[in-house]
Amino acid sequence: MTQAATAAAARRTLDPMDLYDVRASLSEEERLVQDSVARLVDGEVLPIIQRCFEEHRFPRELIPQLGAAGLLGSSIHGYDCAGLNSVSYGLICQELERGDSGIRSFVSVQSSLCMYPIWAFGSEEQKRKYLPRMARGELIGCFGLTEPHGGSDPANMKTHARKRGGDWVLNGAKMWITNGAIANVALVWAMTPEGIRGFLVDKGTPGFTAPEIQHKFSLRASITSSLFLDNVVVPDSQVLPGVVGLKGPLSCLTQARYGIAWGVIGAAQACLRQLIDYSGTRVLFGRPLAANQAIQIRLANMARGITAAQLVALQLGRLKEAGTMQPAQVSLAKWNNCRMALDVARDCRDMLGGAGISAEFVPIRHMLNLESVITYEGTETIHQLTLGRELTGINAF
Repeated sequence: MTQAATAAAARRTLDPMDLYDVRASLSEEERLVQDSVARLVDGEVLPIIQRCFEEHRFPRELIPQLGAAGLLGSSIHGYDCAGLNSVSYGLICQELERGDSGIRSFVSVQSSLCMYPIWAFGSEEQKRKYLPRMARGELIGCFGLTEPHGGSDPANMKTHARKRGGDWVLNGAKMWITNGAIANVALVWAMTPEGIRGFLVDKGTPGFTAPEIQHKFSLRASITSSLFLDNVVVPDSQVLPGVVGLKGPLSCLTQARYGIAWGVIGAAQACLRQLIDYSGTRVLFGRPLAANQAIQIRLANMARGITAAQLVALQLGRLKEAGTMQPAQVSLAKWNNCRMALDVARDCRDMLGGAGISAEFVPIRHMLNLESVITYEGTETIHQLTLGRELTGINAF
């Protein structure tokens, strides 16, 4: 084959969702992980997710399948977890969010915000008690850090715990807690005389309630709750022994932000894929919509953003695997990739015209979800200021 023929063949086989052939940089195991999760999303998530979103319902029936596929706590070694590498976890998030941000959020909270801190900071007894059942989806966790007045300032924590004999007594409230109403255990961060500590509060503990937040127009296929703690008594054996201070919850957020940086790529890809198909078949003024320069420029701009986000996520994953990843690098990826995905979803919704407000097309659902994703686990401004501090050495928070 001549060089020109080889180049022409390459052009014909270029994947619109992977213009820089990131997949070729993946190991065989990473590709197998991505493919298996993609099949699960295509076969189990996409057929039901529109209805779930419309009905404001989290598809709990998917939990056993997520557990059986090894997607819960997938990066943890031992305790019946899959022990996958960081890039594999990122690909899991990407494929799940191609289905819906609510499904990826469930897995992120279970894996990065609940199982990870138990594994990293828990006692051996706590690990054996919770991790295997959480990996199978038999126990669901939630992460109680954000407070009604706190938001981006977790150090201004009002939830507190005081020692009483061999127990702790917790009082306070948490807000915007994914999985809260269905969680079997809540990891609640509270201020103590020693500093901030993590408490494992089991469902049914007297004084602990987790009502679901209603009337959301984002993440409707996800459960979001408040947590209320009224003189909740927790034995000392339920306190994470391995960490004191903000390092504990912030390290969990770093893990979750890493997964988000991958996940939103899937949402953007789902929107762009549908727009490419739509613009090729929608005929206006005697020709396909895709034949217009303005449309092609907008599609190309989306592809540029997705491609850049893929390369950022992949390099971040390799840094994480090497043990050299820094929180500021995660902030850059979360900020860049969430902004890209939200812009893509908004532009795709606009390009669909009147059809763009219908749930029959995915951009409106992803757009509404991404309004939450760009806000939680650190707002865009928080990540910008994190990078600014890294660049200047000056804390402007």
